[in-house]
Amino acid sequence: MNVTAITMAALKPKKKSVTLLGSTGTIGQNTLKIIDSQADAMEVTALTAGSNVALLVEQARRYHPKLAVITDESLYGELKEALKGTGIQTAAGEKAVIEAASMPSGIVMSAIVGAAGLKPTLAAIQSGNTVALANKECLVCAGELVMNEVKKHSATLIPVDSEHSAIFQLFDERRPEQVEHVTITASGGPFRTWTTEQMKDVTPAQAIKHPNWAMGAKISVDSATLMNKGLELIEAFHLFPFEANQLKALIHPQSIIHCLLHMVDGSVLAQMSLPDMCTPIAYALSWPERINAPVKKLDLAAIGKLEFETPDTERFPALRIAREALVAGGNAPTVLNAANEIAVNRFLKGDIGFLDIVTVIDKSLQAIENQRLVTLDDVLACDAQARRYAETV
Repeated sequence: MNVTAITMAALKPKKKSVTLLGSTGTIGQNTLKIIDSQADAMEVTALTAGSNVALLVEQARRYHPKLAVITDESLYGELKEALKGTGIQTAAGEKAVIEAASMPSGIVMSAIVGAAGLKPTLAAIQSGNTVALANKECLVCAGELVMNEVKKHSATLIPVDSEHSAIFQLFDERRPEQVEHVTITASGGPFRTWTTEQMKDVTPAQAIKHPNWAMGAKISVDSATLMNKGLELIEAFHLFPFEANQLKALIHPQSIIHCLLHMVDGSVLAQMSLPDMCTPIAYALSWPERINAPVKKLDLAAIGKLEFETPDTERFPALRIAREALVAGGNAPTVLNAANEIAVNRFLKGDIGFLDIVTVIDKSLQAIENQRLVTLDDVLACDAQARRYAETV
């Protein structure tokens, strides 16, 4: 018996297991890039995807998780056949995604886009897992419910959005009174300098071409309308102990500074990095430690200058409407989020124009009575009602 070999094996640190919800999206693929760079320290427990079965199969064969799940049940046969003989369990449907989220794991990366990520994220939280949250819509449509579940189940929630990751890195939760207000930044999107008249004829291809970030279509359109920044203000409200009037937004075209903490003594703390989602993902996966992420390092001299502008809510009213929904509370953020998802999808399909996105959202907020949402069923019912209405405007 080789005693030395046994001793070394016992001393070898256990790999952190990662469950990845939404593995085929931009965040999911960047998460796997981080795992690749930490192959000796991290491994994949489960992968889930919506409908990109070909990429899910490729990922499953490479990372060999215990479980691979496709949400679209019509694609299950293809998934099962492709992974036959690999030892990887396969499943399909929303229930299977929720079960994957509930599996014991070192960390669950919640990267499913939109309100569809709510149930799996809640399942991960209710299992007491550490959850890296890349789905802002969960907190927008059900922030009070989600945060109550985090407390109830002693779960840990780590934000992955670059702005919220920046706040998380800077904020001393023991001394919240030392922060006067918080500023999150926005690139301004591809139409930052365009007039309203020019934006009337914007095409989906133009709207998803973000100047700084590589993102999916939905979030890219949200960035173009500035709705993304409005959603992030609501998310920050639930993640951190700040009042709505303490949360501000600032246009910063270079996307180098991600947030500013304005302290009561006049100091301003900034978190900076190049616009690469691998940085906040790496921080979430390694927290409370830091790892050497596979990203280009910031060189301020090469950048030369950093610019800032006040958001123009006349040309980009989505930011104003989102803030109003935050202040109104109740079901307003839920309606806002649902109507926005529908409106963006309609725009991408060519059903409505770019400027009509905000019109659909505004009309939905006016049409649906504001009331408090207490349970998950309340949230889901309101979400469905807002979606139905937004389809008809």
